[in-house]
Amino acid sequence: MSYTVINPVNFGWLEYKLNEEEYQYVESCIENKGPDVKYQLAGNISGSYKLYDEKSWFWHNTVYPAVKEYSEKFKNIADTVPVSHHHTYFMNDWWVNYQYQTEFNPLHCHYGIYSFAIWMKIPTTHFEQNKSPLSLTSNSHNISIFEFVYPNTLGQLNTYAYEMNPDKEGMMLLFPSSMRHQVYPFYNCDKERISVAGNVCLYTGNCVP
Repeated sequence: MSYTVINPVNFGWLEYKLNEEEYQYVESCIENKGPDVKYQLAGNISGSYKLYDEKSWFWHNTVYPAVKEYSEKFKNIADTVPVSHHHTYFMNDWWVNYQYQTEFNPLHCHYGIYSFAIWMKIPTTHFEQNKSPLSLTSNSHNISIFEFVYPNTLGQLNTYAYEMNPDKEGMMLLFPSSMRHQVYPFYNCDKERISVAGNVCLYTGNCVP
């Protein structure tokens, strides 16, 4: 007997490693960060601060090319938005997160069409973190990971984990804003983990892109 395997198309995400110029630019934005916006976000972390993209450099050079690539590899998610006219994309906001040991980001999603996350500084390794007594008393090795959570065609929840190691510094993930994700805590380290996140929206004329 002959069978044909059908794999329905699902929405995924993109990985992209920032080049040196991009990484240095983000670092300069962090150095000149704005006010604390933690009260607007889901994270149980020490601080989240607004970032400014001078002359939209990061948007034009890094984020928008990733949005175009996503549309080619998957589809343009904005096609499903019920609007009557063509609208352009813009980076609505982005911010830097400072996470310390025991802090975490619960399961959540963002607003907008696309969102992104970038790891700038990771002071721990996943392997060492999961040798701790906390991990050894469990079958789970979820200490110090970033995790996507999404349904399959049976309605069951699947997960995809990124282990937090220094080699992830400079990696950007671009994903649909409605895709749920979470960040697990790390332990026994006094240094901070620094990450950046942002949202891409449609410009409808109600705000300045």
